[in-house]
Amino acid sequence: MPENKKLHVRKGDRVLVLSGKDKGKKGKVISAYPQEGRVLVEGINIVKKHARPTQKVQQGGIREMEAPLSSSKVMIICPSCQQPTRIYKDFLADGRKVRGCKKCREYIDK
Repeated sequence: MPENKKLHVRKGDRVLVLSGKDKGKKGKVISAYPQEGRVLVEGINIVKKHARPTQKVQQGGIREMEAPLSSSKVMIICPSCQQPTRIYKDFLADGRKVRGCKKCREYIDK
């Protein structure tokens, strides 16, 4: 995998899941893993993990937790028009690069 792979979503973005068992669900990105091309979305892709008791967690058992899913399976939801959209990149006058909504042409990054 390339070292400097970029993702179209960032931590804190609201996204829509495009495929899989959670298709059509919306959630917030908890963390992004650009090296693997994956994102962790709140309440999406819940898996069951068997955990044994440890010093820190006295009670063992089956825990439910979110698992990362491929970033290509999510589409960002524009904060201004509330629609799932593709993004475009633009440069501001001060030289910053920002992401924008292709549907309403508003900037996603403020």
